[in-house]
Amino acid sequence: MKIAFSPCPNDTFVFHALVHGLIPGAPEFDVTYADIDITNNWAIDRTGPEILKISYAALPWVLEDYALLPCGGALGRGCGPLVLTQGGTADKPDPAALSGRRVAVPSERSTAYLLFRLWAARNVPGGVGEIVVMPFDKIMPAVRDGQIDAGLVIHEARFTYPNYGLAMMTDLGSWWEETTGLPIPLGAIIARRSLNLKQIAEWIQNSVRYAWDHPEASRSYIASHAQEMAPEVTEAHIDLYVNEFTAELGEEGYNAVSALLNLAADEGLVPRIDPSRLIWKPE
Repeated sequence: MKIAFSPCPNDTFVFHALVHGLIPGAPEFDVTYADIDITNNWAIDRTGPEILKISYAALPWVLEDYALLPCGGALGRGCGPLVLTQGGTADKPDPAALSGRRVAVPSERSTAYLLFRLWAARNVPGGVGEIVVMPFDKIMPAVRDGQIDAGLVIHEARFTYPNYGLAMMTDLGSWWEETTGLPIPLGAIIARRSLNLKQIAEWIQNSVRYAWDHPEASRSYIASHAQEMAPEVTEAHIDLYVNEFTAELGEEGYNAVSALLNLAADEGLVPRIDPSRLIWKPE
């Protein structure tokens, strides 16, 4: 069976047991490690593997063929994307400074970009200028070097952006939580509807539990894909993005996903979803 997810610590932590034959009854997996922009496009183009990690913001385009699984993804509080600019000021950068400016984003169909568009519509007079899509690990150097005016960053950038001399303009996760009271949906795990979804969900939930019960088992695997990330940053990354919603979305998790996609549909940013296609639960 084929699966695709990012090389980020939260994904390698969650899926270590599943892809290393440690979950009873699970098949052998052919793993592809790919940036979220790539997996989003694979799902939308219907060229992706049977199971893959995508942005929640891409769900409206894929729900006919793929089902959202109730586990394995990234959703929580205090873990949202950041808007960064060059440092050098003691004051927090003014969002109005982004009017007509170039902004780098990790994917045009990422949750981060969807949140940014919702936020910018309310906070950036006249709107931003050019949007540049680039791999998330290239964004902070580009902002630092003046190639772009601001960058939308995700993952471990929350912990490392001061190393680049950058300033945080806004925390979109905090903005979302203050606006809605809900956790922020980031990355979703989806599987082709033709598969045994109940069984796949059980395998992934067991992989999450195995990771929590045996944290040392995945350490070398995580480090081999962590792109020279410091161990303390890797641990903080996992602690932030792997939580109770990773094991089970639950009612609050589904409410957060529905709220994000419905608000985006109200703004004309995504197609409106059929709620019956979004919320799939094992029988």
